[in-house]
Amino acid sequence: MFHWTNTNMNSQTKVVNVVMAGLGGQGIVKASDILAGAAHIAGYDVKKSEIHGMSQRGGSVSSDVRFGSEVFSPMVPAGEADFLLVCDPTQIDPNRHMLREGGELITPDTVSFLAELDNSEEAQRLRRSVNVALLGALSAHVDIAENAWIEAIHENLPATVHGLNEEVFRRAQSAERDQIALTAKR
Repeated sequence: MFHWTNTNMNSQTKVVNVVMAGLGGQGIVKASDILAGAAHIAGYDVKKSEIHGMSQRGGSVSSDVRFGSEVFSPMVPAGEADFLLVCDPTQIDPNRHMLREGGELITPDTVSFLAELDNSEEAQRLRRSVNVALLGALSAHVDIAENAWIEAIHENLPATVHGLNEEVFRRAQSAERDQIALTAKR
């Protein structure tokens, strides 16, 4: 479990609850580190918890990240996640109970940028960063500036993959913002 406290709080007072789930090797823990880092850079109090299970054998992995002006526990209570980010479709049903009514489920199939990728070599390269793409989609819903996300990506990933992950993050963020705008027009 990790805990960061930053005294330069921004205006967010509500605690935002995010649960991330997937299989070992999909970068769930790394993505939760990026989210926690971005929220901390943005001035939030952040708490993070993770469950590895059989992650080294491709088993289930989940991580809870909570941020706001003051957070007391790292664990997201069942039924209270504002966002559920799932990298592998087999992990949707086992984790759906964490999502509150009206909460947002974000998966590779719900992020239009990812869902529209073909089987080309370029698409395969982009899919390697599906965890960061899900964060890009999440970023369209939370009050964390893009520069905080990019700084957190740089702090948590090797320099050799910064460009790829920035591209994937921004493309997913843009696609999600477009989707939100489309939905608002209806």
